[in-house]
Amino acid sequence: MIRNLVFDFGGVIADFDFQQALAAFARIGLKNPTDYLDSYHQRDFFKALESGEIDAEEFVRRLNACSDRPISQADAREAWMGFFLLPVPAKRLARLEELRHDYRLYVLSNTNPFVMSWARSTEFTSAGKPLDAYFDKLYLSYEMKCMKPDRVIFDRMAADAGLIPSETIYVDDSRTNADAGAALGYHVLCPKSNSDWWPGLKAMLAAER
Repeated sequence: MIRNLVFDFGGVIADFDFQQALAAFARIGLKNPTDYLDSYHQRDFFKALESGEIDAEEFVRRLNACSDRPISQADAREAWMGFFLLPVPAKRLARLEELRHDYRLYVLSNTNPFVMSWARSTEFTSAGKPLDAYFDKLYLSYEMKCMKPDRVIFDRMAADAGLIPSETIYVDDSRTNADAGAALGYHVLCPKSNSDWWPGLKAMLAAER
């Protein structure tokens, strides 16, 4: 029986546009943003931020070293927000609220404090509800000091939440991350980025009853 649902954030809960993100970082002055940014896994000091190796202040310092103009914390946050297509679909959020009646819901995401300063605030939805309001707990790479697809982040989440992989569906639009979950015994749904994952999830839940 399925008791738990674990969701990725970008591309699953909040839609994103990679080209829009590249343009946002170029706009604030970052040279060669493709050297650092990827649709699913970041590189260099961008990866260091999302793995918790450096904090937001150090990230901005390094960003300035690679830029042709001064960059502030607010500029960096605005650029990270360039990933996302807003608003977050209200129908998707309503579906999460429905699912919480029957399942425990979690987020497992490679992310950073700039993105979460938005997602965990009243800015996240027009109703003024933060991301936390839709889930039992968020497991975030920069806080956990490890990243998907490393097994460590899955194991730490499972231990903290008391998850049994065979009782859990993991939804992630990255095939690499989805495969990592499947290798650990999770039921996995890997929808296309920014798509409606509900039909696929509904079918999986029905099959497991």
